[in-house]
Amino acid sequence: MSSHTLGPPRAASSPLALREIDEWHDEADVIVVGYGGAGACAAIEAARTGVDTLVLERASGGGGTTAMAAGHIYLGGGTRVQKACGYEDSAENLLRYLEASADDPDPEKFRLYAEGSVAHFEWLESLDIPFNDSIHEARTNMQQTDECLLWSGNEKAWPFCEKATPAPRGHKVAREGEAGPHLFAKLDEAARAAGARIQSDTRVLTLVIADGGQVVGLVARQDREVRAFRARRGVILCAGGYAMDEKMFTRHIPRLAGRVQAIGNPYDDGAGLRMGLAARGAGIHLDDYHITLPFYPPSSLTYGILVNAQGQRFVAEDAYHGRIGEIASRQPQGTVYLIVDEPSYGRPELDGFELAATEESIADLERSLELPDHALQHTVDYYNEGARQGRDPLLHKQPNWLRPIVDGPFAAVECSLGKAPYMAFSLGGLWTKASGEVLTEDGQAVEGLYAAGRNSCGIARSAEGYASGTCIGDATFFGRLAGGSAAARAAAG
Repeated sequence: MSSHTLGPPRAASSPLALREIDEWHDEADVIVVGYGGAGACAAIEAARTGVDTLVLERASGGGGTTAMAAGHIYLGGGTRVQKACGYEDSAENLLRYLEASADDPDPEKFRLYAEGSVAHFEWLESLDIPFNDSIHEARTNMQQTDECLLWSGNEKAWPFCEKATPAPRGHKVAREGEAGPHLFAKLDEAARAAGARIQSDTRVLTLVIADGGQVVGLVARQDREVRAFRARRGVILCAGGYAMDEKMFTRHIPRLAGRVQAIGNPYDDGAGLRMGLAARGAGIHLDDYHITLPFYPPSSLTYGILVNAQGQRFVAEDAYHGRIGEIASRQPQGTVYLIVDEPSYGRPELDGFELAATEESIADLERSLELPDHALQHTVDYYNEGARQGRDPLLHKQPNWLRPIVDGPFAAVECSLGKAPYMAFSLGGLWTKASGEVLTEDGQAVEGLYAAGRNSCGIARSAEGYASGTCIGDATFFGRLAGGSAAARAAAG
């Protein structure tokens, strides 16, 4: 089918009516849009039921953001690795932690994820994805080793530690360095082995909608032509978030626009979200995001204290870097400094952190930073008094990270928003059932349309409560459910 037959390409926000399609170039029972972690798992589950499954990927190869990641998957409830490393966990405990980490948790999605976490781990293992029975105890953003478990969130930090028994849940695929590419390679193997057809260099442009509102296919640019693809059972949107689209980022997260580095793959431009919204799907929590201030490693910097423009502490420094980044970004004028003494200082491993000042005394450091008179001195004195007793009555920093700041020289690491290397990506997405069906504002299913990964609002939600591995965990878990749901839908006549 030529581009002339279909006319000029439509924007993702402008669906085509079925009556505008003269003929279909190709068709399948289930069509998956996007081939990252969510798309691959949707394709595996759909194809394994025996239905014809077609995956359309915009890039020249699959992977999406999953293949760019460290390879952590947030899983718990008592996985084999947790037990082997001596940590007890349960579905109920995992659920309590997840619910404490989100402002508005979806009861069904969170419960299903917690109750199905161990089974999902075993499903990933069944695809020959390796996980070692080991843990990396050091405080870091990503272990460079092939060790599996990592404390990848706020499990030990207050107030989360009071709501759920701390347990490490970041399960890294057994590869040194970044393991995301190996994780996706195994998902790709499984999808192809299941019989899914994968077509790359195919940019999906818009959905095709019948008179009754049901999604019956899509239009894509492929081989320099605009072609129509019929979906007999359903279309699953797995095309990533919108972090790389400047207009969408500015519209939904204006506070951070131009002040943080957006992270994601180049095709996280919100096209899948715009398609779903144009098909009457409701978008929820589109202003949610993950923001990070990765001031560690080295872990010794955790012994320092973070202060704002008033010279006051505002967050426990042993929290996950995402929680710290969110709370730090909301300080007056965005001004934040990490105050450390000589034994604690280490150059942050991530490029972009600068020294704001170094002085021989806290009083001199206070003056160099132009903080209110005696404010920083009082903050350090109060902190040191508690640290000597192994207590942090103000912010409840864990005792193992409490050490008086007394041995000069003293340094202030620049951690202000717009000056330090803050990074962010979008969360939220289309409102969906746990099984993947996209819902309208009235809570009715858009017939024939499903979503997963960053095209759906799942368990990866709150900026303050985000944990590394929840995006891949969410994408792979709910991608599977969406694939199975679409495959089970009766084929359109």
